[in-house]
Amino acid sequence: MNSTQTLSRNTILETLRGNQPATQPMPTIPHFHTNTPADLVTTFCESIDRMAGVVVTEDVLDLDSFVRTKFPDAKVICSAIPEYGGSIKPAGFNHWTEASTIDVSVLRSPMGVAETGSILLSDIELQVNTIAFLAHDLVVLLDPKQIVENIHDAYQHLYFKQRPYSVLMTGPSGSADISGITVHPAQGVKTLTVIFSPAPDAE
Repeated sequence: MNSTQTLSRNTILETLRGNQPATQPMPTIPHFHTNTPADLVTTFCESIDRMAGVVVTEDVLDLDSFVRTKFPDAKVICSAIPEYGGSIKPAGFNHWTEASTIDVSVLRSPMGVAETGSILLSDIELQVNTIAFLAHDLVVLLDPKQIVENIHDAYQHLYFKQRPYSVLMTGPSGSADISGITVHPAQGVKTLTVIFSPAPDAE
């Protein structure tokens, strides 16, 4: 590129920078709610069932016993919650790819979405983001009081504004062909089990 071309490019860029429209505030997104009160817990359970997920509504008093009974062949159980030790913690991985050795990941979600049966996960809960996707099976604790109505409500959660990584997961991964036949799992975790459990700091 010769000096004339460089000058022309710089002139064009400076002209564009100097003629930007005035900044405008982003429009306010309204809340979209149904007109009738919803049973959020029932709706969440129905939604996650449609996505091949499982919800455990009964109290699980012994999480270790529950996990080892449900996944008897599991050898590597990664726990990202303080109340359950598992066989390894996310901090024990030297590299994110090591999460591929996980049989079961156990963690807590700060929010569920009734409309879609989704759970919110962020870098806080995961600690190593890949433990939710490279593991074979996923067990998630969720306080039923933290279930919101729909995706519009979900996006108001502070994690989407404050965290570098946040994702909504809806059931184990599935894929449907042109005939509408859905296959679970397509990739990612094979099963998703949500256990209703009050948050440790809940009153």
